[in-house]
Amino acid sequence: MRLFRKKIAMRRPEAPLQPWRPEFAPGQFIRCMALIGLAGAVIFASGLRPAQANTAGQKTAKPQAAGKTEAGFRAYLDSIWPHAQAAGVTRATFDNALRGVTLDQRVLKPMSSQAEFVKPIWGYINGAVTTQRIEKGREMARAYQSVLADVEQRYGVDRHVVLAVWGMETSYGGFTGKNSVIRSLASHAYAGHREEFFRNELIGAMLIIQQGHASPDTLTGSWAGAMGQTQFMPTSFLKHAVDYDRDGRKDIWSNVPDALASTANYLAAFGWQRGQPWGFEVALPAGFDISGHDPMEFRPFSYWASKGLRRPSGAAMPGSGSATIMLPAGRNGPAFLLTQNFRVIKEYNRSNAYAFGVGHLGERIAGAGPIQGAWPTGEKPLSTAQAMELQRNLARLGFNVGKIDGKFGDQVTAAVRAYQKKAGVVADGYPSQAVLQQVRNAR
Repeated sequence: MRLFRKKIAMRRPEAPLQPWRPEFAPGQFIRCMALIGLAGAVIFASGLRPAQANTAGQKTAKPQAAGKTEAGFRAYLDSIWPHAQAAGVTRATFDNALRGVTLDQRVLKPMSSQAEFVKPIWGYINGAVTTQRIEKGREMARAYQSVLADVEQRYGVDRHVVLAVWGMETSYGGFTGKNSVIRSLASHAYAGHREEFFRNELIGAMLIIQQGHASPDTLTGSWAGAMGQTQFMPTSFLKHAVDYDRDGRKDIWSNVPDALASTANYLAAFGWQRGQPWGFEVALPAGFDISGHDPMEFRPFSYWASKGLRRPSGAAMPGSGSATIMLPAGRNGPAFLLTQNFRVIKEYNRSNAYAFGVGHLGERIAGAGPIQGAWPTGEKPLSTAQAMELQRNLARLGFNVGKIDGKFGDQVTAAVRAYQKKAGVVADGYPSQAVLQQVRNAR
């Protein structure tokens, strides 16, 4: 989401990871523009939500910059007025928000060409769940113990997941962005890249000002418009931000309790199941056949226990609830049972890698150990071009992969698994180099 911020470390904290986001919720978008956000995922990429706009330090898709001028920018801003008025923005707020705003040429330039390879899931998790971030999360858990306990009780969301989102988004407030949100959103909208999306977010930012939660000068965030300690986009703020301390302002920039409560409220709104984990690692019994388990199909924990799956920690399976199984790095990597709460985390950022990062960071903050299964670090992940080639070939063979975009979410995982099952090979759903070679030659 993108919501709060508070600088607490004496030393410069580690930069937050920012995965790719195609659509967003709290901050719903901008990670979309981030390569780091893509990180994790040829294997898992797919989206943004609350955190979807935190793009400080991120690389963006190439906007339509040709012919963009300051005069054209001013004319464009004038053209927004009817839309803002229809949304309830007053003329006084509109003029105040845009007074002196100039075109930010940085958002009109291609920041960088897209990297050929995206980070494999293990690289993403290793970069997200560091010793420093775990220790800082535990420090914050102690500092805000009573607030977190109350927020967990109110919204039903695991406090350690809330902490992990905070840590992933801004390193617990260390990097929240100092750009003018109004200027960033206005420049993006004028640039023509997702114009309607950015225009609506700009209008949302005006409503935040009108409601008295921030002023044009204090409404700051990433260059893509994500705001606060946990990086909410303006429209997500309007829907989900919380005035936890009841001081009359929803302050996700400097009020940590407001930010934590807002994040929990956001996750609860998307269906967080109280008392259920996000998921956990499991050890598979010898000869376990994953091909009969669709990634979209959830079964009771008792079912998985009856199939011989166990938790490496020795802990019992939950007594209630259901989960699906995922092998994020294929048969040669760790296995996980994932609940619906994993999908709720993805409403914050639709990347599987991001959701794994949040889930694992949260459990490490809570005292759990590292992932036990070995990652296949010797394997070479697919490049974006290869990922798109795989999608095209699967579509050619009659499998539904959705949009050909080089990002692998649940739909592509299911298609890969269906192809593997038909081909008579281990159906782990993992988009490996071997699978690419097989579909190239398939007829």
